[in-house]
Amino acid sequence: NNLPDLKCFHLQYDCLSDTYDRQILPILRRMSNIEALNLHLTIDKQTKFIDGKHMYNEIIVHMSRLRAFNFYFCTFIRLNQSTQNFSNDDILQTFPNMICQKADCMIQYRCFNVKYHLFSLPFMFDYLSFIDNTFPNIIFNHVIRLVLDDGIAFEHEFFMRIASSFPLLKVLHVLNHMPQSPMLNKINSNDNQLYLPVIEYPYLHSLDLELAHHDYAEQFLNDRKVHLPHLTKLTVYYHDLKIVTRNFTNSRTRFNCMKVKQLNLCCKTSIHSEDFYAYFPSL
Repeated sequence: NNLPDLKCFHLQYDCLSDTYDRQILPILRRMSNIEALNLHLTIDKQTKFIDGKHMYNEIIVHMSRLRAFNFYFCTFIRLNQSTQNFSNDDILQTFPNMICQKADCMIQYRCFNVKYHLFSLPFMFDYLSFIDNTFPNIIFNHVIRLVLDDGIAFEHEFFMRIASSFPLLKVLHVLNHMPQSPMLNKINSNDNQLYLPVIEYPYLHSLDLELAHHDYAEQFLNDRKVHLPHLTKLTVYYHDLKIVTRNFTNSRTRFNCMKVKQLNLCCKTSIHSEDFYAYFPSL
């Protein structure tokens, strides 16, 4: 049955490829009179690229009254012998003008799958996931929650780009087990040899480093690298925290910890020193 009275529809959902094919697409095709559609989908175990042709043939052709279509697809495509090797231009050339005014994409071929983002511009959603070093130079004015994920290290310059591209960022989750450049870390940690600008995250209040190398705890907590005036929630391994704070005595990492009210410590100890509590006076 169609849904003739439905004029606007917003869906933000994480699912498997089978759910997208068997449940989400059939529902969308019933929205014959829809005028505004917002889709924010993360799809795992996908077997093919979602491109402009797919969206037109599988979705838009069933919506004759559609006037506004904002979309974000983050898909993980299984690599096999039949997987085609597409470039960004290959994907963007599949878009007829009727789908959206402008779109962009990111494609990262990894050893076991392809991480693929496809989105309309301007980006109208508040959440963006699994961004890596290859993200384009676009200002995402609406994004307040962000997940970073890569098998290549995130260096200081990358986080400068993040601060510039996501000016209203409030919640950040870092997934990266690769250490940063040893030379940059050594130089930038020396108060007398600083040459990299301090990065400002004026609205960031939640930082999750549970699945990140301890270099990223140093990157974010060292106030010579990053300024976090409103950080109130921190998730980090206790061992990593002890390293970067020098057992809660390092003055360079004290400022960014002062306002933390919720500290989620992974593999924590139940015994804390006086220095620990002095380091986190807002707990």
